[in-house]
Amino acid sequence: MKKEYDLEKMKWRRNPYAKKLKKQITIRMGVDILDYFKALSKETGIPYQNLINSYLRDCVVQHKKPSMKWAS
Repeated sequence: MKKEYDLEKMKWRRNPYAKKLKKQITIRMGVDILDYFKALSKETGIPYQNLINSYLRDCVVQHKKPSMKWAS
């Protein structure tokens, strides 16, 4: 392995998988939900959008389904 590499001669190319990693969407959430994740963000130092994404990913991995009970 060389001690130094000449990066000036290196050919750059975009990551072909970058667009598949995340997709920007618009979603409506309750203010209380955003406040919760923003407060958690301040505690942990992790951006609140990443926290929401991590929580939703955990739901997907564990195959969690929401339980909703409608008032009759």
